[in-house]
Amino acid sequence: MSHAVSTQTEVTALAAQPSPGGRRRKRRLTPGERFIVFLALPVFAVIVFFVVLPMLQTAAQSTGGNGFWANYANFISGGSQRALVTSIGTSLATVVLCAIVGTALAVLLTRFDFPGRRILSVLAVLPLALPSLIGAIAFTLLYNETGIFPRAAEALLGIDAGLVSVTGVGGVLLVHVLTMYPYFYLSVSAGLAGMDTSLEEAAAGLGAPKWKVWATIVLPMLTPALVAGALLTFMTSMASFTAPQLYNVQTLTMQIVSTRVGGNYELAAAQSTVLAVVSIGFLFLMRWYQGRQTYRSLSKGIQRSRTRTTGWTSALAGIGSLILSLILIAPVAAIVLVSFSRNRSWTTQVLPPEYTLDNYLSIFTDPEALFPINVSLQMAFYATLVAVVIGAAAAWIISRWPLARGRGLLDAMVMVPWALPGTVIGVNVVTAFATPTWSNLGLVLVGSLLILPVAYFVRYVPLVFRETSASIDTIDPSVDEAAQSLGASPIRSIMTVVMPLVWKGVLAGALLAFIDGVGEYVASAVVYPVGYPPMSIEIYNRLYSADLGSAAAYGALQIGIIFVVLVVVNLIERGPRRTAAAVPTAAAGGAALPATAVA
Repeated sequence: MSHAVSTQTEVTALAAQPSPGGRRRKRRLTPGERFIVFLALPVFAVIVFFVVLPMLQTAAQSTGGNGFWANYANFISGGSQRALVTSIGTSLATVVLCAIVGTALAVLLTRFDFPGRRILSVLAVLPLALPSLIGAIAFTLLYNETGIFPRAAEALLGIDAGLVSVTGVGGVLLVHVLTMYPYFYLSVSAGLAGMDTSLEEAAAGLGAPKWKVWATIVLPMLTPALVAGALLTFMTSMASFTAPQLYNVQTLTMQIVSTRVGGNYELAAAQSTVLAVVSIGFLFLMRWYQGRQTYRSLSKGIQRSRTRTTGWTSALAGIGSLILSLILIAPVAAIVLVSFSRNRSWTTQVLPPEYTLDNYLSIFTDPEALFPINVSLQMAFYATLVAVVIGAAAAWIISRWPLARGRGLLDAMVMVPWALPGTVIGVNVVTAFATPTWSNLGLVLVGSLLILPVAYFVRYVPLVFRETSASIDTIDPSVDEAAQSLGASPIRSIMTVVMPLVWKGVLAGALLAFIDGVGEYVASAVVYPVGYPPMSIEIYNRLYSADLGSAAAYGALQIGIIFVVLVVVNLIERGPRRTAAAVPTAAAGGAALPATAVA
């Protein structure tokens, strides 16, 4: 980004404008535009320092040790290549299965009216309230060989529990599908709700069968929604750590952690670099695919009303709705049930035989048990504060960027952490701030409690950025320009004109970043300092110690915190339009819902 600064600190725009004589000349920036450029310097210096440089240092470390060729040859010849294939294969299968489940559910709830539809539409987004670790634990409690359903089948029907249990890659896919399908469900629901159905009716009136109408009209119009759902699902699945960990499936995220624990930091950096390249590559591939054509209806029809089911179809739909509702409620119900069980009392029984309130009482009466909650809440709070300042400022700067070049680069710098798995972000932060160097200005965070809010900030600043951008994009730039033309300074115009109009978006992004920080496990597992475990790490430690009741009690509290914040966000955003469209627009450039369903 090149610009000229005169002795009077005058910045000229790169965008040339025609002069009266036909020549193109550079336009001088106004004081408000100069303020935007100068404000960008500290804001994006922070982003470069904590986001870009750590990425580059991880890539540089992957060439250290025995050298570039040795590290990547070890990656190809060792188990890392198989882990990468497993990650990509599992992620692609997750995308396909989530597309089927999420799209079918969206069509069912958007186009049909049947008994139980309202309840099912509420429960359809319930997986978003499950933190990653808690979701994976819930499914192991329900469906693995020692889970509730296999044991019940063995006790009631005499079927061997091993035959009906779900393990290995199948278990990972089960967790992924039932926690990530909301990405497709929300995006397709938003697309169907806003679609003009006069084209469908016209095609049907000309004799086209229903399958052809869907293949040639509906699905092409849903391409942006499907691409957005595929992006979020693929990146979330590639970042998946807890489900492979609990089902013992060697994905690349698992390999990264085990390699770092083994002390081979160069190979771990190479693994992280490859994983980042694959995730970002899929992001650009999907955006290229979506950008090949314009998917927009030029007609002005009306939205189609729901088809009411009658007779046996109504009964069948009601039964199906009940079954789906039970499946969706089961994970949360399992966590709540087990949270009241006595530790180590549940062995071979279908359900826990003994129940107690001690798990909750110990959390709130024992300072050591309460400590992980305090760590999670405080670190998430500090990270959210910084994310609000940097993310909101970056959103305003990019939306009002006065130069002809640089907008896309600045946007990519802020959003690139959204495409990176949490494991990679953790490795980047640890690599960049392990020892004092010129690139980190002597700042060492490894072993310090500050490394947690830094990792959370990097991971979730895109949430605040996109939520704020979605609000700012609705405001005409002439609004704050008019305030400045009347004598208000740029800062005053922001505080008195812009902020009152966008504060809901800023607050919604802040709350979403906060709840993701509270439930964060993947990055925490890489960076947390000894003696300062956040809540998710404490849950895994209790689970590893066979204290299922205590682990589930922490999990139930996490779910409660996240659920309350999600309700507040929903009240802030006022109405179904923003809520339904939140997830899909995250990948396509709009607002974003939390990634709490990351398995």
